[in-house]
Amino acid sequence: MKQTSRIHFTTFIITFILLIGWQNHTAAQTIPNVTFTSGDAYLIVEFLDDDLVHFESSSGSGPENDAAIATTPMVVKTDYTGPTDFADDGHGTLSTPELQVIVDQENLCSTVIDLTQDEPLVLTAVCPQDLTERKSSLTIDPQSTQHIYGLGEKFRTPGEPNGDWVGSERGIGVFGNEMEGFSGGAVGNAQFPVMYALGEGLDNYALFVDVVYKQEYSFIGDMWRMTTSADPLRWYVMTGPDLPDLRADYLELTGKPPVPPKALFGLWISEYGYDNWTELDEKRNTLDESMFPQDGFVLDLQWFGGIQSPSQMGSISWDLENFPDPEAKIAELAEEGLGVVVIEESYVDQKLSNFGQMASKSYLVKSCDTCGPAMMRAWWGHGGMVDWTNEEAAAFWHDNNRQALIDMGVLGLWTDLGEPEIVAPNSWYVGLPGLDLHDQLANHNIYNLLWAESIFEGYERNGVTQRPAILSRSGTSGIQRYGTAMWSADIGSNFESLATHMNAQMHMSLSGVDYFGSDIAGFHRGSIRDEELDELYTVWFANSALLDVPVRPHTENLCNCKETAPDRVGDVDSNLANIRLRYALSPYFYSLAHQANLTGEPVVPPLMFYFQDDLETRELGDHKLLGRDLLVRTVTEAGVTADSTSSRQAVPVYLPAGRWVNFHTGAWVESSGEWIEDVPTQQNGLFQLPMFVRGGAIIPQMFVDEQTMNLFGLRRDGTTRDELIVHVVPSTEATTFTLFEDDGRSIAYESGEIRQTAINQQWEAGQITVNIGSATGTFANAVSKRDNLLQLAVGDEVVTAVTLNNTPLTAQPTQTEWESA
Repeated sequence: MKQTSRIHFTTFIITFILLIGWQNHTAAQTIPNVTFTSGDAYLIVEFLDDDLVHFESSSGSGPENDAAIATTPMVVKTDYTGPTDFADDGHGTLSTPELQVIVDQENLCSTVIDLTQDEPLVLTAVCPQDLTERKSSLTIDPQSTQHIYGLGEKFRTPGEPNGDWVGSERGIGVFGNEMEGFSGGAVGNAQFPVMYALGEGLDNYALFVDVVYKQEYSFIGDMWRMTTSADPLRWYVMTGPDLPDLRADYLELTGKPPVPPKALFGLWISEYGYDNWTELDEKRNTLDESMFPQDGFVLDLQWFGGIQSPSQMGSISWDLENFPDPEAKIAELAEEGLGVVVIEESYVDQKLSNFGQMASKSYLVKSCDTCGPAMMRAWWGHGGMVDWTNEEAAAFWHDNNRQALIDMGVLGLWTDLGEPEIVAPNSWYVGLPGLDLHDQLANHNIYNLLWAESIFEGYERNGVTQRPAILSRSGTSGIQRYGTAMWSADIGSNFESLATHMNAQMHMSLSGVDYFGSDIAGFHRGSIRDEELDELYTVWFANSALLDVPVRPHTENLCNCKETAPDRVGDVDSNLANIRLRYALSPYFYSLAHQANLTGEPVVPPLMFYFQDDLETRELGDHKLLGRDLLVRTVTEAGVTADSTSSRQAVPVYLPAGRWVNFHTGAWVESSGEWIEDVPTQQNGLFQLPMFVRGGAIIPQMFVDEQTMNLFGLRRDGTTRDELIVHVVPSTEATTFTLFEDDGRSIAYESGEIRQTAINQQWEAGQITVNIGSATGTFANAVSKRDNLLQLAVGDEVVTAVTLNNTPLTAQPTQTEWESA
């Protein structure tokens, strides 16, 4: 039975200077590699770690040597040192201290067993099938699996935020990645071929299919199946104690995300598109007048001249008539704390000099090895597309086009249409080195990955110290290691699409994409307008303000008759409150980004990620966590705002077992693992999502008020407010949170220019102790001294004394007297 009570916050200020009996054992760190053959088929089993096994299977007898199994560009780590111990009984049973693989030497099925359990647990059996056919497959024995997650971005059921993959099929486009119609819009369908299988309690494993070809999955019936045209089949199986361990192993394999520029965690205004600097300035000025914090603008294809005849698609140079003196303008915006992200396309119209230059060097996708560019007619013009599989082409494009933008201060690149959206028949790519695979099927799904790689490597090659920042519409496993955020494409403007986006975000988080967002309020608005649009925008903006990176309103506005900025559409007061909340939480978000970079911990996981053994959480895509400690109940239906004619302005929230605090009201909830009905979506007349803070949480925050301009603390009145606010919900279990700080712009953090502050708490014997440790490390322009404001949730407890370093502090009767003390 839950109990609720009011919370009282005791606030005080602190100032300080920051300163099994095995056979044939193989000890040592080697890579055991065992080959099995059966008829006209082979299977290679390669043990990379105690809990990581790599497989390859095809027709024939297999490679003649013991070379390591090849990998695709999705994989970055290939220097594993092998398991700590290994045993091969000579009859198909292969073991490490943590897992066992039993190979059936007739059908080459591999049964995977978890040896870390009290009793060995059979997780699955994976069997290669149809190896001599045009399409081959892996069958996957469900065993005790109850839920499946991951497999990238896919919008499934309109209006449904919840659900895993069991009982469903996961389809994809003709070549794989595509943008597909969905509920009044067109959304992304992106292949990230990693699946997590969860059984009872913490029983689990992960399967990563290292194949760049299109993959189709069926999780229906007694035997599941993955089908592809790839040959050979290559896959990994990962085991571990829980889901966080599996995801960390997957990110070790495919790459952890770098820390994005700090500004990317803020508000970015966008539309399709600003016709000139004047339009942008109008948005900037009214946002400032309305006291909204903001960090930048995103420019669509109008910045380079658009696609009206003659099309400028692929020019990658400014339309100086409408966007004069861009370097000066970017510098002017930077002085006001605002950045610029510009769209970049891979398509190049034949009338541009870029086309002739790229074609003459065979740097565009061709019709055959000895042919000219593969041509296509499309909505953007008539031309070809850059071949990102050609390393020389990728480097040439960056150095001769993109680098000039970076040099003038452009903060990031928006890589659009990268599925790729449109392809020519019989396209021929340079392809991956040594594989002799040149067709669309072999290169389609890595196209956006290699595009992002070209940006990342271009920064490195040119000695750019600014962090890469990429916003991409498509991708595959590994794209996260290049500093890429993704968004759900040209989504429809309706609650059904918003709800399904939440389900897609759940699976994308498990697929390794921490930074995933949407076109707030939808790209394709259709006939929605007036009160209906205001409600949709208000609700969508509230969701995105807590979940998206970046927070980016965007819509089709070629008519110049629509608004995207939050001071112009929706409930403005609610929009303002929600974006200020996002900015206030930015130190917490930014620290989570550093943890993601260091350890692979997710930034916005689904609730079940840290409550895996609570079956009630397993399918909840509408319950998100920010890190480990902030629970957000998303709202994706109409009728819940203050202006709604519906009386339903509340939603149910599921709280796993433990002590929680309502973030907005301060009410304590002692949950045994239960649903809390009718949690309000209104706070003082404002629409805000229900949020709960877990006991033991330590949430660093930034001071935000009407003077706050951006995430770096720039203020309209020129004052400085650099105090650190630390919100603590004490617990009898000791907890620690590490605050990470750096310059927010450069890659200097990678070489150690970073400051860490450990903050810990514990509540025992009637005493709550919070320790803000001495800061370690530093970075350019770091403050050397600041105030620290501690907000401590004490419930109904009566505070009788507060000490600082064992020195009693004097209580003040009022807030005003406290502030002046």
